[in-house]
Amino acid sequence: MYAIVEIAGQQFKVSRGTKVYVNRLDASEGSKVEFDKVLLIDTDGKVQIGTPSVDGAKVAATVIAHLKGDKVIVFKKKRRKGYQKSNGHRQQLSQILIQGVLAKGETLKDEVAYEKKAPKAKVVEVVEEVKAKKAPAKKAAAAEGAPAKKAPAKKAAPKKAAK
Repeated sequence: MYAIVEIAGQQFKVSRGTKVYVNRLDASEGSKVEFDKVLLIDTDGKVQIGTPSVDGAKVAATVIAHLKGDKVIVFKKKRRKGYQKSNGHRQQLSQILIQGVLAKGETLKDEVAYEKKAPKAKVVEVVEEVKAKKAPAKKAAAAEGAPAKKAPAKKAAPKKAAK
């Protein structure tokens, strides 16, 4: 089941459990929001098209985070005129998780959970543990009495005789 919904002036194809980046919403992080401007609903091949929106249909979502988009650089230049101008910005976005597409009279059954990313400190600890497990294997071979490999000695180039 999916729906085409208009959120903050843009149209998105959404289904249950998808994460979408939309223009900044006024809702706080963790709050639930509903969008009632549903333009199309497809339920297993049965399509309902709105004129302009489907009556009674809603899309329920949860605001996960507010963040900034990628940096957009606007650079203007006119050749041979000495004119160049640089400008740019980062778009304000909200990340939302779609809880469900509700047709007329339906209610939300259960919520979709979302995972937050692990803190960087835990990732660093895991990397260090992996490195520690790999290192003893090399040290054990050296401790058994295997001769350490030395780099081959470089031979000096023969000197040319002076005339």
